[in-house]
Amino acid sequence: MNIAEKAFLEIFPEKNIEDYDFEIKYNNKFNDYNANVKYFRNNFQFNLSKKWKNVSEEIQSGLIQELLLKIFRLKKKTTNIDLYNLFMKNVHISVPKTKTDAILEESFNKVNEKYFFGLLERPNLVWGNFSLRKLGHYEYGSDTISISRVFRNSDMDILDYVMYHEMLHKKHKFNSKGMRNFHHTKEFKSSEKKFENSSLMEEKISRLVRKESARNPLKRSIFGLNF
Repeated sequence: MNIAEKAFLEIFPEKNIEDYDFEIKYNNKFNDYNANVKYFRNNFQFNLSKKWKNVSEEIQSGLIQELLLKIFRLKKKTTNIDLYNLFMKNVHISVPKTKTDAILEESFNKVNEKYFFGLLERPNLVWGNFSLRKLGHYEYGSDTISISRVFRNSDMDILDYVMYHEMLHKKHKFNSKGMRNFHHTKEFKSSEKKFENSSLMEEKISRLVRKESARNPLKRSIFGLNF
């Protein structure tokens, strides 16, 4: 019995395992510790980053159970799911910090000193695509902050604000409730408002997004201010 079958039975002990087919594939198509599942007619194909190969079966089982609960829209908790969430909150400790950019690092260091007492460990810092939909992103598995290239030539204070937002994700991680993980918690939102002139920064970002969106009206309808 493979990891996926054991994970399935722990959540659905009443079901007949013979009625289902399970497959686990490890590949390099994902960023570190990402995964997905394809489900069709009782066939499950779990696709996991190769990084998962060296992780304990209990934690992999928790990942697979999280994916199963999303498929069936169920709310359940298991010890393995708790182990998986704990792993994802702490995996950044062992991730190599090899990627950086001079502009992003300057912003990170400035924000770190001013709002985090210089205590937040520097993650990987990279520029993302030129996107008005995803302005910034923090990825737990690779300990990476990526910032949209729309900010590459913007005012430094706007970049600092977006950087601060993503640094808060690194600091606060996420809270799990039912089958959902909450990233913008009450504590997160309270911390976000502590950025100097945060309301003004939101306005500046909105103006920048509208300006860039006007340059490409065909994409205006799908772009939004989310980060």
